[in-house]
Amino acid sequence: MGVENNGKKHVVIIGGGFAGINVIKKLDKKKFTITLIDRHNFHSFPPLFYQIASSGLDTGSISFPFRREIRHMRHVRFHMGEVKKVDTTAKTVTTQFETISYDYLVIAAGTTNNFFGMDELRDKVYTLKSVAEAIRLRNEILDRLERASIEKNPERKKQLLSFVVIGAGPTGVEVAGAIGEMKRYIIPREYPEIDKNDLKILIVEGADRVLRTMSEDASRHAREYLGHLMVDVKLNTSMLGYDNNMVKLANGEEVYCETLIWTAGIVGEPISGFEDSVYAKGGRFKVDSCNRVYGHDDIFALGDIAYLESPKYPRGYPQLAQVAIQQARCLCENLNKGEFNKTFEYNDKGSMATVGRNRAVADLHKLHMYGRPAWVTWMFIHLISILGMRNKLTVLINWIWAYCTYSTSLRLLVRPTKYPYRHHWDLAKE
Repeated sequence: MGVENNGKKHVVIIGGGFAGINVIKKLDKKKFTITLIDRHNFHSFPPLFYQIASSGLDTGSISFPFRREIRHMRHVRFHMGEVKKVDTTAKTVTTQFETISYDYLVIAAGTTNNFFGMDELRDKVYTLKSVAEAIRLRNEILDRLERASIEKNPERKKQLLSFVVIGAGPTGVEVAGAIGEMKRYIIPREYPEIDKNDLKILIVEGADRVLRTMSEDASRHAREYLGHLMVDVKLNTSMLGYDNNMVKLANGEEVYCETLIWTAGIVGEPISGFEDSVYAKGGRFKVDSCNRVYGHDDIFALGDIAYLESPKYPRGYPQLAQVAIQQARCLCENLNKGEFNKTFEYNDKGSMATVGRNRAVADLHKLHMYGRPAWVTWMFIHLISILGMRNKLTVLINWIWAYCTYSTSLRLLVRPTKYPYRHHWDLAKE
């Protein structure tokens, strides 16, 4: 059963990430009814996907069911589905299951992995853009450790433990650091059959430093921390291809790797029904300063999927959670007032990344932090950003336990079984 409109405007939101959730919270329930569409039935916290991959947290700790979040919001309904088409003339959104009418459409669908023309990598590499992808990588890491622990051939053992991370942004640095912590602390304690020096972790980055969007001090300290965790870094080179377990680099080198982790770029997924002119580079929607998609006064794009240039950000605003949250709040203020007289201005609250236990960097306006103070700040900021008090407590307990014991009970290699065939799986791919 749908939401009773009662003369209210109907807002359809595509995507329940940071932007979508904040629109739901901030829109005036006396003026609007809302339908949220998402391919999953839960909101998740992408900054901590790497901790799922490294067995630091379980999926339930950073995921929150949409229906639980909106259970007291009588003006909001959730519909699970994958958007296949938008009819801007009829003002409808079509998923594989249904067609929904809207008065206003908010596109907050986020982005997917960008392989820079090397589409064959899609079936060869491990990515970290969803909870499912994080679980897949966790299973691969644990499988590698278990297989290496019983492997008798020394060379084959090293091959099983070869990891390469493409991209030295926050995600790349964090996942490499997490594997480095396993190498330094977990393997000697729990995998006595493995010499920790047999596990090799390499980060490949095309820029001249890691964390290139942060300050030079942050980059320098992050590089130092990676060294503490025995992670190798190769800068000023990009990847050209990956075949037969060989990573081909632009400088002519080839590196053997059986687990390639891709964190190098993101791109928007085009939605059928829009003209090509609304898209900017990277598959993002061109928007004005009020986040209206060009040529459409009743359609808005927020977060990673939106492209808006400014004098300070001539290449568009950074694709960060804070940008999405602030854009959502600005849009809701305009919609609630019924007039678009407030333009979006990004208030940069800084950026941070963690490389491991007591090892983090943070650029907070003019304050640059590193080491344990930055690590504690990073934990606090991420903890308060997670939805649900239960989730906050669970994450905090896991972090305290891991800090005190250097261990976790979450290294469970659980592979999904195959369900009986479902016809709607094919509909989702169409």
